[in-house]
Amino acid sequence: MNEISKRNILAFITVFLWASAFPLTKIAMNHYSPNSLGFIRCSIASIFLIILGILNNIRKPKAKDIPLFFLSGALGFTLYMITFNTGIHSLTSATSSIVIATTPIMTAIAASKCYKEKINTLGWFSILLAFVGVLILLLSNGIFSINIGLVWTVTAAIVFCFYNILNRKLSSMRYTALEIVTYSMICGTILLSIFSFKSFNQLTTSKPEHILSVIYLGAFPSAIAYFFWGRALSLAKKTSDVTNFMFVTPLLSSILGFLILKEIPTISTFMGGGIIIISVIIFNLKDQLIKLLFKPSKNNYY
Repeated sequence: MNEISKRNILAFITVFLWASAFPLTKIAMNHYSPNSLGFIRCSIASIFLIILGILNNIRKPKAKDIPLFFLSGALGFTLYMITFNTGIHSLTSATSSIVIATTPIMTAIAASKCYKEKINTLGWFSILLAFVGVLILLLSNGIFSINIGLVWTVTAAIVFCFYNILNRKLSSMRYTALEIVTYSMICGTILLSIFSFKSFNQLTTSKPEHILSVIYLGAFPSAIAYFFWGRALSLAKKTSDVTNFMFVTPLLSSILGFLILKEIPTISTFMGGGIIIISVIIFNLKDQLIKLLFKPSKNNYY
């Protein structure tokens, strides 16, 4: 198997595992509180990542960088898990995944401020389009209503955006993707440990399906998916060769939500979600689109 095929398989498996987290989280939320679910999921993920780290001989973090890993863990896992789990409680898998899909756009806006990365006109147009999509989700049934689940999920996307920005800083400090996610996950779990007592109490009264769902969430969408994602990125010539696979996450989560939970997306989800997905595609392909639109024709004469 060549590297391109291996990269594509790893990337697709990753987005499939991430998509599966949306309906499986809703199943787990039938028994666990958002905070307890976050602690248990991160604890299981930490165990798997530590095993992967030992097998891959990852380095220990420098003492002076540990506060950065705690900040990374707080953003990417502690706060993200709490806001994401709270939000999905009142949203469908499709709506939640569509909102989370705006994270790359939010990250680009933050990067333009933090790292002076320029966003072209087409990029700003796609950002405006994504905002329109979110407004349509808010205008469900023609009435402007602030769904508290939507607010929590947008907050989760914002929090994860800042995790991505800090992730880039840690990468520039020569830490590998596996090192960053492992130490961030461990630190996030430590911060979530304030909910450990309640988590253990809920575990003792869990049904088999709730236990299996939380084990799956910790092992696959959290630990293995991040590991596969890092491997796929390491095999790619361009980051977009891998990140473009994220376009199918809302579709996969919608299908899984229907198959597992019998969720049927609303008209506003189809309309707003479709606009958001189009905006994300335009944003990620903006450079290629500009080159295509403004490429000089061979038939032009000057």
